[in-house]
Amino acid sequence: MLDLKLWPLLIAIAAVAIVVMALRQGIFRGTGRIGLPYQRGKALFSAAERSFLGALDQALGPEYRVFGKVRVADVATVKPGLGRSARQAALNRIGAKHFDFVVCHANDLAIVCAIELNDSTHSGKRVRARDQLLADVCRVIDLPLLTIRARASYSIPELRAAFESAVNPVRVVPAPAPPQPPKPTP
Repeated sequence: MLDLKLWPLLIAIAAVAIVVMALRQGIFRGTGRIGLPYQRGKALFSAAERSFLGALDQALGPEYRVFGKVRVADVATVKPGLGRSARQAALNRIGAKHFDFVVCHANDLAIVCAIELNDSTHSGKRVRARDQLLADVCRVIDLPLLTIRARASYSIPELRAAFESAVNPVRVVPAPAPPQPPKPTP
């Protein structure tokens, strides 16, 4: 039987051996056994998105710049005053979501409007819930959200009119109340 004084030494040697093996396999480097299994994507936009972007650029002209696939978390920030857990939960809700396009003023890149290009995939329950979250976030941060149905082609004047309508909504002003007739004096 081994002397009790050797047990701590054997445990230390075993621990060092485990750490060395783990380092060799990349466990502590964050790469694990799979390494970095990435490759470059073919294109940033689908053919439908590219077609829409070209038409949108023409419709908006040089006073606006259009950015694609912008993270919601880059457009909407979490209000101060939340606890750490609530703040993280709020960030998690929008962290992996993006707007299809964001329109900014060309001179200062101030955000003007978000645009969602909806195709047939937007009829599913999950995608509708995502779309509703984006609409709710835009409403809360007072950012116009323009939703356009994907098509084979787009009318430049119609796109411009839809954009103008989204960013400059017509506000209905109630008509003034009719004047009250004078009360008779007794």
